[in-house]
Amino acid sequence: MSWRNTESRYGWLSIGLHWVMLLLLAAVYACMELRSSFPKGSGLREDLKTWHFMLGLSVLVLVSVRMLVRFVGTTPLDATAMPQWQKVLSKLMHAALYALMISMPILGWVILSADGRLIPFFGLQLPPLVAESSAVAEWAEETHETVGTVGYFLVGLHATAALVHHYVMRDNVLRRMLPVSR
Repeated sequence: MSWRNTESRYGWLSIGLHWVMLLLLAAVYACMELRSSFPKGSGLREDLKTWHFMLGLSVLVLVSVRMLVRFVGTTPLDATAMPQWQKVLSKLMHAALYALMISMPILGWVILSADGRLIPFFGLQLPPLVAESSAVAEWAEETHETVGTVGYFLVGLHATAALVHHYVMRDNVLRRMLPVSR
């Protein structure tokens, strides 16, 4: 398999970025869900929050790479003709997922900045995006939590659509993104 996309299949670079992004998003969500299992102020809870921050910022880095690969390369064509409404929904879903992967890390960065906290990134301290402001921190945190909840549904709908295409419609939509061809 080539690293580049072709008209019939995604290349290993796009496939790898897609599945690494899924694992990364799962880890980001897991860190926040698991933190509530530990007492406030405990070392493990704080470590999970720090990992949430760093992995979230990693999403921003990887989504930038994904967008570059997507815009400079080709996108495989569908082997089967999809109705126009499915094409439109597919484009809207992908736009929503990209908006999620871009907005969430930026909102998290804004929260930390507005709270006057350090922004850790694997041994680096990133600069604040905004000045300290409790109003901005509160708005960003509420927005981050709401968009995070929406993210569960977006990822779930995306996965469900891929499985419906594969098992019900029996087309190539999922196979184009699998690491091995079948």
